[in-house]
Amino acid sequence: MDIFLVLAQAGGTAAGKSADIVPLDLVWEQISALSWLQALIAVSFGAVYLLYGWRIFKVLTVVCFGMLGLFAGMKFGHMAGSVLWGGVIGLLGLAALSIPLMKWAVSLLGAVAGGIVTGGIWFAFNLPQQYIWAGAIIGIIAGGMISFIVFKISVMLFTSMGGGVLVIVGFLALLHLYEKTQPTPTNNIYSLVNNHNWFLPVILIFTTGIGMIIQNKLVKDASDWKL
Repeated sequence: MDIFLVLAQAGGTAAGKSADIVPLDLVWEQISALSWLQALIAVSFGAVYLLYGWRIFKVLTVVCFGMLGLFAGMKFGHMAGSVLWGGVIGLLGLAALSIPLMKWAVSLLGAVAGGIVTGGIWFAFNLPQQYIWAGAIIGIIAGGMISFIVFKISVMLFTSMGGGVLVIVGFLALLHLYEKTQPTPTNNIYSLVNNHNWFLPVILIFTTGIGMIIQNKLVKDASDWKL
C-alpha cells in the first residue's frame, strides 16, 4: 500500500512536468472517425473475434504478426530509403515466421494481452503514467507463464481482447454518432473516454472476461478443436 501511495504522490507532482503516455487522443480519433457502417462492421467482426476467436486463432495470429512486421518494416524502410519494400518485407517475413512458431507467437500475444490488462488497471487507478510499464511488466510475465502452462488460456485471452477492442471502439462510435444526431448534441462519450481513466480499462477487462468465459464454454463442447 505504501508503494502505491508514493507512486500516486509522485504522479501528482510530475503531472505538470510530463505529457500523458497513454494516447487517449489517438484512441478518440479512431472512435470519432468511424461512420455508422464502419462502426457496425467493427462491432460485427469484433463479436465473431470475441466469441469464436478460438476457431480461427492461427489465422488471427498470422495477421497480427503480419501487421507488426508491416509497421516495423515501414519504420526501418524509411531509414533505408524505401518504406514500401520495407513494409512488404516486414509483413511477409513476420507472418511467415509465425506459422512454424505458432505456439511461441500465440504465447507472446497472450503475454502482451496480459500486459495490457495490468497496465490498464494501473491507468484506471490513476497511478503515474510514467511508471505504467511497471504494471504492464507484471501482466506480461504472468501472461507469458500462463501461456506455457495452459496454452488454451493464451488463445482465449488474446482473441477475447482483440475482439473486445473492436466491439468497444465500434459501440462507442455508434453512441457518439447517436449523440450528434440529437436536438441538443452532447459529449458524454468524449468525456467518458478522455476524462475518466477507469472507463476504458474497466469495459475492456469486462468484455475480455465475458469473451473468455464464453469461449471456454464453447471450447469444452468442441471435442474436435485442436491447438
